[in-house]
Amino acid sequence: MDTGKFIVFEGGEGCGKSTQANLLFEWLKKNGYDVLLTKEPGGDEGICREIRSILLNKNYQESFSERTELLLFTADRAQHVDFTIKPALESGKFVISDRYEASTFAYQCGGRKIEPKNFLWLNRYAAKGLRPDFTFWLDLDPKIGLRRNMNTEKRDRFETEDVIFHNQVREGFVNYFQAINSYSYKKLEGQLSIEELHQSVLTTIRQFI
Repeated sequence: MDTGKFIVFEGGEGCGKSTQANLLFEWLKKNGYDVLLTKEPGGDEGICREIRSILLNKNYQESFSERTELLLFTADRAQHVDFTIKPALESGKFVISDRYEASTFAYQCGGRKIEPKNFLWLNRYAAKGLRPDFTFWLDLDPKIGLRRNMNTEKRDRFETEDVIFHNQVREGFVNYFQAINSYSYKKLEGQLSIEELHQSVLTTIRQFI
């Protein structure tokens, strides 16, 4: 059976990536494709979900070591790759993930100032070399994104960080796609309407499905 395609949506808080991931998932299903929608952290109903609950818990805001945070994200990825993503790809499914390695780099190396070499080594081990076939990067001013999430009362441990942190995360995405990324991606403007973004995603997807 042919191996499926691995598509990732990346971006900061409130950029619209989750909405676009869901819209692509529904479009692929409607058009007869076998597709799995997943996310990081928390891409399974067991270990990954437990890791996600720790990482996003606001009660730990002042007690998280940066090293612990990075290790938990990469532990989640190892579990996610081995038990969710790779089996789905090997069965011929399209896999759409809401976040993957670019987010880890942006939040940990950009936001937390982790040395990139430490991220790269851990990510290589956790992902077993699995890279997306294509990534959509939704870029948005953090002030706008955080305001969107506040309006929906969506406030996890990362969303309660100040705008300085989120500006550093945005810069982390820039650095990742300019210096670290080595596969196909498209940058989208997060201020566009949901429908405009969706149509841009579909125009790109139709080129390789």
